[in-house]
Amino acid sequence: QVQLRESGGGLVPAGGSLRLSCAVSGRTLIAVGWFLQAPGKEGEFVAAITWRGGDTYYGESTKGRFTISSVAGTVYLQMNNLTPEDTAIYYCAAVTFHSGVYTLKHILQSGNNYDYWGQGTQVTVAS
Repeated sequence: QVQLRESGGGLVPAGGSLRLSCAVSGRTLIAVGWFLQAPGKEGEFVAAITWRGGDTYYGESTKGRFTISSVAGTVYLQMNNLTPEDTAIYYCAAVTFHSGVYTLKHILQSGNNYDYWGQGTQVTVAS
């Protein structure tokens, strides 16, 4: 019931920037998040934003370099000061249900709690 499509990935030099986009269509969402997949970084949480209120959450790996935002039906991930360690496939995902048993902040940290996933976009940071 939810469709997610990532774009904006590519090749960028170290220290450069990229802005990833996630076009979202479907039913009302609780939140949309970004995860990365790379050798040694299995399903690592990057950032998330709630659909209502615009509260943002960030993983430790961002180190203050990334900013998540949303406009209309698109979620953006602005990535600055990129390093080769950021090289990975980046996925956007949507949470459509929150049981209330755990806090939303806790829920958004784990990919297991997301209901829908995009196909990913490759980010490669050159040395």
